[in-house]
Amino acid sequence: MSASSSDDSASALHRTSTVRVAAIQNACTADVAANVENAVQSVRQAAAAGAKVICLQEMFTSLYFCQSETHAHFGLAESIPGPTTEHLCEVAAELEVVIVAGLFERRAAGLYHNTAVVIDADGTVVGIYRKMHIPDDPFYYEKFYFTPGDLGFQAFDTRYGKVGVCVCWDQWFPEAARLTALAGAEILVYPTAIGWLADDKPVYGPAQQSAWQTMMRSHAIANGLFVVAPNRVGVEENIEFWGTSFVCDPYGNFLAMAGDQPQVLLADCDLGLLDVARTHWPFLRDRRIDAYDGLLQRYGR
Repeated sequence: MSASSSDDSASALHRTSTVRVAAIQNACTADVAANVENAVQSVRQAAAAGAKVICLQEMFTSLYFCQSETHAHFGLAESIPGPTTEHLCEVAAELEVVIVAGLFERRAAGLYHNTAVVIDADGTVVGIYRKMHIPDDPFYYEKFYFTPGDLGFQAFDTRYGKVGVCVCWDQWFPEAARLTALAGAEILVYPTAIGWLADDKPVYGPAQQSAWQTMMRSHAIANGLFVVAPNRVGVEENIEFWGTSFVCDPYGNFLAMAGDQPQVLLADCDLGLLDVARTHWPFLRDRRIDAYDGLLQRYGR
């Protein structure tokens, strides 16, 4: 038996069909150390409640700084591995949990990414995902800070299942979810920072929130997998982050949904349901991969 197959067998021994996942939604402050400690305490709370895959929100170590184009904010970035990653690796190994964490990555001088790191239950980093779709909207000036990801769409083999990650704005693109599913993801996590602008909320608020949920539920249905969406809460300058983190199953059913306050949201995901869903709704079987060349065009032919 090869070393890799031996490792795979050892990993499989730890797996059960049902995995408890947690989506952590917290309010953030300007104190990075306090935000990290708050997140770690939430991870401990989730683990004590039986969670094995624990998902933190997008860029959980700081305020959402992309509301302005300010060069000083680049000082918030850190390397991966770096202090926060190393701390989370220690916590993951201690608690024997998988942690998905959204970070502001400093890759090199002048090269920064919005990145999610996936840490296995033995404390090792099994991979990173760099946000592929970068928005540029009022008070979401992310193109100023982030280089689009160059690692593609991936799924990471962890002790408790294959975890895929996309980040926030990626959630509006069905191609991203599909390619992550085709990489083998059983659980697709979307670390998120989404909320309302004060002027928009009274008119568009319910529709915006419903659209956000509908898109990710559709990814779960179309790809036959579980979706976990941890969002942040609290008011930061111009944005009221709405929380309502959720977990849904391969049929798009909500398994759990949070409110608008800090919360450790828990849900049990039966990974055996993936085969049931995909054989009853065989979308992957019936894809016309011979007819999708048009997806490589910006528009039209």
